[in-house]
Amino acid sequence: MGTMQLQPKPSDYPRIRKALGFYKVTSVITGVMLLLLCAVMVMKYAFNVQLFLFTPDGFASFYPLAPEGLESEFQAEGFDLFRAILIAHGWFYVVYLVSDFMLWSPMRWHFARFLVIALGGVIPFMSFFLEARIVREVTAFLDAREPQLAVDAPTQA
Repeated sequence: MGTMQLQPKPSDYPRIRKALGFYKVTSVITGVMLLLLCAVMVMKYAFNVQLFLFTPDGFASFYPLAPEGLESEFQAEGFDLFRAILIAHGWFYVVYLVSDFMLWSPMRWHFARFLVIALGGVIPFMSFFLEARIVREVTAFLDAREPQLAVDAPTQA
Protein backbone atom coordinates (compact mmCIF):
# COMPACT_ATOMS: atom_id res chain seq x y z
CA MET A 1 0.00 0.00 0.00
CA GLY A 2 1.52 3.38 -1.06
CA THR A 3 1.80 6.30 1.29
CA MET A 4 -0.84 8.94 0.86
CA GLN A 5 -0.04 12.61 1.32
CA LEU A 6 -1.82 13.96 4.38
CA GLN A 7 -4.21 16.84 3.78
CA PRO A 8 -4.53 19.93 5.95
CA LYS A 9 -7.37 19.81 8.46
CA PRO A 10 -10.26 22.17 7.68
CA SER A 11 -10.01 23.53 11.24
CA ASP A 12 -6.47 24.71 10.34
CA TYR A 13 -7.51 26.75 7.26
CA PRO A 14 -7.69 30.08 9.17
CA ARG A 15 -4.29 29.35 10.74
CA ILE A 16 -2.87 28.53 7.30
CA ARG A 17 -4.15 31.86 5.88
CA LYS A 18 -2.41 33.77 8.71
CA ALA A 19 0.78 31.73 8.31
CA LEU A 20 0.71 32.41 4.55
CA GLY A 21 0.55 36.16 5.17
CA PHE A 22 3.47 35.97 7.60
CA TYR A 23 5.44 33.82 5.15
CA LYS A 24 4.83 36.32 2.30
CA VAL A 25 6.32 39.17 4.34
CA THR A 26 9.28 37.21 5.75
CA SER A 27 10.21 35.70 2.38
CA VAL A 28 10.42 39.10 0.70
CA ILE A 29 12.39 40.68 3.56
CA THR A 30 14.73 37.68 3.71
CA GLY A 31 15.24 37.76 -0.07
CA VAL A 32 16.07 41.48 -0.04
CA MET A 33 18.45 41.06 2.90
CA LEU A 34 20.17 38.16 1.13
CA LEU A 35 20.70 40.32 -1.97
CA LEU A 36 22.18 43.06 0.24
CA LEU A 37 24.43 40.45 1.80
CA CYS A 38 25.57 39.32 -1.67
CA ALA A 39 26.36 42.96 -2.58
CA VAL A 40 28.39 43.24 0.63
CA MET A 41 30.32 40.07 -0.21
CA VAL A 42 31.10 41.32 -3.72
CA MET A 43 32.37 44.63 -2.34
CA LYS A 44 34.42 42.87 0.31
CA TYR A 45 35.95 40.04 -1.73
CA ALA A 46 36.05 41.54 -5.24
CA PHE A 47 36.88 45.15 -4.39
CA ASN A 48 38.49 44.76 -0.92
CA VAL A 49 36.37 47.50 0.64
CA GLN A 50 33.86 47.77 3.45
CA LEU A 51 31.20 50.42 4.01
CA PHE A 52 30.87 52.50 7.16
CA LEU A 53 28.15 55.05 7.93
CA PHE A 54 28.42 58.21 10.05
CA THR A 55 32.18 58.48 9.63
CA PRO A 56 34.41 61.52 10.12
CA ASP A 57 34.73 61.53 6.30
CA GLY A 58 30.97 61.85 5.72
CA PHE A 59 27.66 60.00 5.97
CA ALA A 60 28.96 56.92 4.14
CA SER A 61 32.54 55.95 3.37
CA PHE A 62 34.20 52.94 1.80
CA TYR A 63 37.37 51.89 3.57
CA PRO A 64 39.90 49.31 2.42
CA LEU A 65 39.83 45.99 4.26
CA ALA A 66 42.36 45.57 7.06
CA PRO A 67 45.38 43.46 6.12
CA GLU A 68 45.05 39.76 7.06
CA GLY A 69 45.89 39.30 10.74
CA LEU A 70 45.79 43.02 11.54
CA GLU A 71 42.01 43.41 11.81
CA SER A 72 42.19 44.22 15.55
CA GLU A 73 44.55 47.14 14.90
CA PHE A 74 42.33 48.57 12.16
CA GLN A 75 39.25 50.16 13.70
CA ALA A 76 37.39 52.39 11.28
CA GLU A 77 35.23 55.02 12.91
CA GLY A 78 31.52 54.80 12.26
CA PHE A 79 28.80 52.21 11.88
CA ASP A 80 29.92 49.00 10.13
CA LEU A 81 27.08 48.53 7.64
CA PHE A 82 28.48 45.25 6.29
CA ARG A 83 28.55 43.63 9.72
CA ALA A 84 25.05 44.97 10.48
CA ILE A 85 23.65 43.44 7.27
CA LEU A 86 25.33 40.13 8.04
CA ILE A 87 23.92 40.02 11.59
CA ALA A 88 20.45 41.26 10.56
CA HIS A 89 20.17 38.65 7.80
CA GLY A 90 21.23 35.92 10.23
CA TRP A 91 18.61 36.86 12.78
CA PHE A 92 15.90 37.48 10.22
CA TYR A 93 16.64 34.13 8.60
CA VAL A 94 15.57 32.57 11.92
CA VAL A 95 12.25 34.46 11.66
CA TYR A 96 11.93 33.21 8.06
CA LEU A 97 12.46 29.62 9.24
CA VAL A 98 9.72 30.10 11.85
CA SER A 99 7.34 31.35 9.12
CA ASP A 100 8.36 28.36 6.96
CA PHE A 101 7.49 26.01 9.83
CA MET A 102 4.20 27.80 10.62
CA LEU A 103 3.05 27.21 7.03
CA TRP A 104 4.63 23.80 6.45
CA SER A 105 3.23 22.18 9.60
CA PRO A 106 -0.54 22.74 9.13
CA MET A 107 -0.20 22.14 5.37
CA ARG A 108 1.17 18.71 6.32
CA TRP A 109 3.80 18.74 3.59
CA HIS A 110 6.76 16.34 3.48
CA PHE A 111 9.90 17.42 5.37
CA ALA A 112 11.78 17.85 2.07
CA ARG A 113 9.39 20.70 1.27
CA PHE A 114 10.35 22.43 4.52
CA LEU A 115 14.03 22.14 3.53
CA VAL A 116 13.43 23.51 0.03
CA ILE A 117 11.61 26.53 1.47
CA ALA A 118 14.42 26.98 4.02
CA LEU A 119 16.92 27.16 1.15
CA GLY A 120 15.04 30.21 -0.12
CA GLY A 121 16.75 32.23 2.59
CA VAL A 122 20.27 31.26 1.57
CA ILE A 123 20.14 31.01 -2.26
CA PRO A 124 19.84 34.45 -3.89
CA PHE A 125 16.49 35.13 -5.65
CA MET A 126 15.08 31.71 -4.63
CA SER A 127 12.82 33.16 -1.91
CA PHE A 128 11.09 35.38 -4.50
CA PHE A 129 10.32 32.46 -6.84
CA LEU A 130 9.26 30.20 -3.98
CA GLU A 131 7.09 32.91 -2.44
CA ALA A 132 5.16 33.41 -5.68
CA ARG A 133 4.71 29.67 -6.23
CA ILE A 134 3.78 28.75 -2.65
CA VAL A 135 1.37 31.66 -2.22
CA ARG A 136 -0.34 30.73 -5.50
CA GLU A 137 -0.53 27.03 -4.53
CA VAL A 138 -1.76 27.52 -0.95
CA THR A 139 -4.25 30.23 -1.94
CA ALA A 140 -5.69 27.97 -4.68
CA PHE A 141 -5.91 25.09 -2.20
CA LEU A 142 -7.78 27.19 0.38
CA ASP A 143 -9.99 28.96 -2.18
CA ALA A 144 -11.13 25.58 -3.52
CA ARG A 145 -11.95 24.15 -0.07
CA GLU A 146 -13.17 27.00 2.15
CA PRO A 147 -16.47 27.59 0.27
CA GLN A 148 -17.25 23.86 0.58
CA LEU A 149 -16.61 24.15 4.31
CA ALA A 150 -19.36 26.79 4.62
CA VAL A 151 -21.80 24.59 2.66
CA ASP A 152 -21.04 21.53 4.79
CA ALA A 153 -21.31 23.41 8.11
CA PRO A 154 -24.49 22.61 10.02
CA THR A 155 -26.79 25.60 10.30
CA GLN A 156 -27.14 27.08 13.76
CA ALA A 157 -30.71 27.75 14.91
